[in-house]
Amino acid sequence: MFSLTQKMEKSWENEFQELVKTLPKEDGWIGSHLYFYKGFWCPSLVLKSFISFQKNFQAFASDVILATFPKCGTTWLKALAYITLYRSQFARDENPLLSSSPHQLVRFLESDLYLNNPFPDLQNACAYEPRLFATHVPSASLPTSITDSNSKIVYICRNPLDMFISLWLFSTKLRDNNLRPLSPDEAFDKFYHGIYGFGPFFEHVLGYWKASRENPNKILFLKYEDLMEDTNSHLKSLAMFLGVPFTEDEEKQGVVPEIVKMCSFENLKELEVNKKGLHASGIPNTDFFRKGEVGDWSNHLTTSMVERLEKLIQEKLNNSGLTFKLSSKTSRILHPSE
Repeated sequence: MFSLTQKMEKSWENEFQELVKTLPKEDGWIGSHLYFYKGFWCPSLVLKSFISFQKNFQAFASDVILATFPKCGTTWLKALAYITLYRSQFARDENPLLSSSPHQLVRFLESDLYLNNPFPDLQNACAYEPRLFATHVPSASLPTSITDSNSKIVYICRNPLDMFISLWLFSTKLRDNNLRPLSPDEAFDKFYHGIYGFGPFFEHVLGYWKASRENPNKILFLKYEDLMEDTNSHLKSLAMFLGVPFTEDEEKQGVVPEIVKMCSFENLKELEVNKKGLHASGIPNTDFFRKGEVGDWSNHLTTSMVERLEKLIQEKLNNSGLTFKLSSKTSRILHPSE
């Protein structure tokens, strides 16, 4: 059996190396390359593991998949979903977030579980049932076992202006020290043309948006800005979607605001477990926490950049029904028809 596994892994390695030679390639934001695979740019670090995940993952009908675009509230959503889904499994004073980061509790499929093993042990990847996983993979590239099963998907997105700033500053921390810094103009040009990990952004978001409208019982579509504005209500919707609605007694006991506070950006950032240690990809846990604000883009983007992005948003989202709130300080919402 061991010999057979070795042969399979060697065959897969050869197949992968031949595939890579055929893919368009661009310089990435942190130093490694991006490969254009099936309609999106995949970081070289996870291309192989993504394909393994796509080919080999077998979903259970009870699975819950947290799908996100990078820098759109992934860490926050992991914390909220984990505590909400499994709250009956542990005592209220035994908060798992105190001893484990959200990324340890809800593991990424392509950048963790499949990262160093094409056939990982998924049986022991989750402490509780149903299984809860995370991914940055676009909807069109999800394994068919997910799309064709009754497993549920929770997707969160963020207005592209804030997402770009968060992505650029995050990438700056991780960029190879031997390379010169990626300037704001260079990063913006790559972002504008969709060249970044798991981009283009709009295709990623619209894929899940359209899928959620076609099958709302399978995909819950959330916006970071809405979640920030009224976390309590959206947490109740999340619990209902996951099949674990808050009981009347729980609401009387203040469980909802308790979870909201427990999983807040401010609380997570100050927890000792998130100030040390590394993610499976080697990224320091602390790098996943910066500001978490809505509208921070106004402190970084030039007028020209804002105008170009607003025009791009209008073009990409035209007739989609999807809108983005760009600031928490105003009621301004950008509609594609503006």
